[in-house]
Amino acid sequence: MTPLAARLHAALPQTQCTRCGYPDCRSYAEAMASGEAAHNQCPPGGAEGVHRLAAILGREDIPLNPGNGHEGPRTLAVIDEAWCIGCTLCLKACPTDAITGINKHMHTVIEPYCTGCELCVPVCPVDCIALENTTGARTGWAAWSEADAAQALARYEARQQRLKREELEQAERLERKAEAKLADLQAHTHGAEGDEADRKKRVIEAALARARARRQQQS
Repeated sequence: MTPLAARLHAALPQTQCTRCGYPDCRSYAEAMASGEAAHNQCPPGGAEGVHRLAAILGREDIPLNPGNGHEGPRTLAVIDEAWCIGCTLCLKACPTDAITGINKHMHTVIEPYCTGCELCVPVCPVDCIALENTTGARTGWAAWSEADAAQALARYEARQQRLKREELEQAERLERKAEAKLADLQAHTHGAEGDEADRKKRVIEAALARARARRQQQS
């Protein structure tokens, strides 16, 4: 990240909501620094956020782009636990690991860690997640603090590291599994011979190549 992108990134609320049109706050900061994105695409930051970004970029204040959303109060995701089916889709969508639960069991939101990003709402297949206003009439940065932003960023980065570690571990497991099959091809091809044995060997070799490529990408 360039120094300019780093300054812009530090000025964002770190909700990781993607409403700016980018996958996370860092990507949006880098897009602004390169001139790809305007500085009025962050609804959680609101008008004050646009002002902060404009000052860093040396540009004028402009209204928040309504195409990205509207400034509003801080919200908290609340799961109607009576309707939750434990699908885990909201866990996968949450950028700060603010939802806890396991498959086919009730999920719940860890309130201090929820950024109100809204990403959990559309993925819920039973529509059991609602957003509650937690700051009344306070909106944008008036409803959010530097400490909130720092915590959200720390949790997001920790989650990214966890996902990367899990991807690497999965790739290593698949690689070991494919290597074991190649080492004892006769047993794993169930006595197949000729063309069928060759076909199964190619399938295992292809799986091994994919696993190795995946591991190298995650390393």
